[in-house]
Amino acid sequence: MNDYGLGILLVLAYLIGATPTSYLAGRLGRRIDLRQHGSKNLGATNVYRVLGWAYAVPVALIDVAKGAIPVEILGPWANGPAWFTVALGLAAVLGHIFSPYVGFKGGKGVATAAGMFLALAPIAVLISIPIWIAALWLSGYVSVASLTVAVLFPVWVRLATPHEPYTFWAAMVLALIIVYSHRHNIQRLRDGTENRFRTRRGVGPTDGPTVRPSDP
Repeated sequence: MNDYGLGILLVLAYLIGATPTSYLAGRLGRRIDLRQHGSKNLGATNVYRVLGWAYAVPVALIDVAKGAIPVEILGPWANGPAWFTVALGLAAVLGHIFSPYVGFKGGKGVATAAGMFLALAPIAVLISIPIWIAALWLSGYVSVASLTVAVLFPVWVRLATPHEPYTFWAAMVLALIIVYSHRHNIQRLRDGTENRFRTRRGVGPTDGPTVRPSDP
């Protein structure tokens, strides 16, 4: 495939990642704009807090798929250079975080990055899952769990895929991006104002939230 075709696939991967799953869940399910409820973040955690598990689980699974599909389908189809498949995954994650459909303010990128690496380095993801659960259990904060996994993840990628440098460097870049996307959470953790994961209040289509928890 020529450079023009590769460029189109990168844009397509970005747009796939940019699909505002959480926003659509709020609009279609309860006729609300999640950007006005809970943490006002378009991530699966805020979907859980505002809408509950019935919405959060499918949203999280779709967000994971948004990272995996460009790598698993567009990558082999492009038959491009070794770095290109990794670039497709990065484009999808950036699309999720900076979605043009919702004013370039999407989620934090963790689930979509997990989908990308399920396709590129599944062993590293499997190592990270119990670490995420343990960090959430010990701290009570999804942001702490996500940041812990993001910082450690390049190590597991290096160990699991030692001969794939592009995958390793993508893990490094995404770790920095995810830390950046959690910058407000980090500040709230420092201030002692970060809310724990177990805090959740539902809202109706016209109800305002009674709490405003933070969301990774």
